[in-house]
Amino acid sequence: MKLCFLVEEQYRHDGMPVEVIRRLASWGHQVDVVRPGGSLLDMTQAIQAGAHDAWVLKTVSGGPGLTLLEAAALAGMTTVNDARAIRGVRDKALAAAVGRSRGLPLPPTYAAARPELLARIPESEYPLVVKPADGSSGRAVHLVPAPDRLAGLLPELAGEGMLIAQPYVPNPGLDVKVYSVGGDLYATERRSPLHPDHAVRERRVALPAEVAAIAARVGVVYGLDLYGVDVVLGPDGPVVVDVNDFPSFRQVPDGVARVARAVLELAARPATPPPAAADPLPEAVRPAPQDGTPLVLPLPPHPGQVPVTAGKNP
Repeated sequence: MKLCFLVEEQYRHDGMPVEVIRRLASWGHQVDVVRPGGSLLDMTQAIQAGAHDAWVLKTVSGGPGLTLLEAAALAGMTTVNDARAIRGVRDKALAAAVGRSRGLPLPPTYAAARPELLARIPESEYPLVVKPADGSSGRAVHLVPAPDRLAGLLPELAGEGMLIAQPYVPNPGLDVKVYSVGGDLYATERRSPLHPDHAVRERRVALPAEVAAIAARVGVVYGLDLYGVDVVLGPDGPVVVDVNDFPSFRQVPDGVARVARAVLELAARPATPPPAAADPLPEAVRPAPQDGTPLVLPLPPHPGQVPVTAGKNP
């Protein structure tokens, strides 16, 4: 196969995807690597129908790689993951609305285009977790215990664009990270970025059936094939706090070979047909409020039990 990997600058020397690229090459596949953040891209020549069997994205959220991947998808080429699915989870405000509306246990979510608008969130929702809607790798994630602590964060949040805020889910200071590779699920336990003083190393753990079912459902809801899910075990059960496309897959046994095989399997699938240019906008699309109020996503009540099909638990 002939594959094109889009690799952002910060991942140039990272084991994921560098070792995956090397493994694919050792198996006799041709792998071209494009650095979208460090190259002048000739967009008229970059996308050539049939030049590659699939395009694979490993970039930071908000980087230029997703634009190139979406161009490949619109040209009718296979992408890993699906380009529209990646866009859907990298916008955390959108992901929260979609996930809650489809039965995933996500916290209620507020979105604001300017950090000062967060001051309008009711005091009853505190403590709050505030983070950029396009954040990744724990960037600019803050636990705000009370409204009077918000003002001190405003300068730091000013350059982060759209922000989301969610009520904090009480937990023991640990996140369960579930990786999905080729339909199989693997779980690790690690320190929460909200509890940096917690003394624990990331390690593999048994995957509870309820968490496995939620993680499997995440792939279906968002249309992802290679992904990670961050879950906290709250007092009312597991809660999804983040979804990542093409994560690090740390602690996955023989992870490089598993991810490489999954990429080949996905590359062999037919490309998803792009939407027609004349498709009308959905009726649910509405203009953003113009009075300066924060946008409150129309999320249904938190479901008690999530009706999902149990996933694999190796």
